[in-house]
Amino acid sequence: MACEVLAAGLDFSFAPVLDLDHGRSTVIGSRSFGSDPARVAELAGAFIRGMHAAGMPATGKHFPGHGWPEADSHVAIPRDERSLAEIRACDLQPFAALAGQLDGIMPAHVIYPQVDAQPAGFSRRWLQDILRGELGYQGVIFSDDLSMAGAHVAGSADARVAAALEAGCDMALVCNDRGAAELALSWLQRQGVRPAARLARMRAQAWPGQDYRSQPRWLEAAGALRAAGLI
Repeated sequence: MACEVLAAGLDFSFAPVLDLDHGRSTVIGSRSFGSDPARVAELAGAFIRGMHAAGMPATGKHFPGHGWPEADSHVAIPRDERSLAEIRACDLQPFAALAGQLDGIMPAHVIYPQVDAQPAGFSRRWLQDILRGELGYQGVIFSDDLSMAGAHVAGSADARVAAALEAGCDMALVCNDRGAAELALSWLQRQGVRPAARLARMRAQAWPGQDYRSQPRWLEAAGALRAAGLI
């Protein structure tokens, strides 16, 4: 995956999914590595190492876990009624285990009312206190797509961007809605918001012991993908 995407000229992918498959969610399902937190962390860790070997940064999602609520945040506002202790003991585990390996993390458009009244992506409690503070995460925080229904609790497109940045996101994503993207960009320009310095780490790079741009195996893999018509 990483070789294919890099060969197409893209620096990173929003992968891997770290959500657990509880057999409840209408949107996670087979996107998950499984239902056991330790197994998910093991498999996702291998996926991340593969991405890094190819020179691609990795982004884990959807913090702190989107697998429990049934609703799809693309079209609804999911709620996870469990306590923080229950989430910590289960869905949060892969993020805690892999925080030091992940270059980016994307929070969920899910409300966890026993923790905060706002979805995780708009919550300083989740992003500052727990992700940065408790887990010690130092990488980039991307919002999930702010055009999704799960983000509409924050109001207009520019209000959603403002809420995401205020909560601690380094990058606010506005996808598949040109008008909303232009409104968000205009607001950012008026506010004089500058790109977060952390974003530089999401560029493709040679990891320790790797030089993917000149590595024969990487070039051969990219050539084979092109020859097969896959990229």
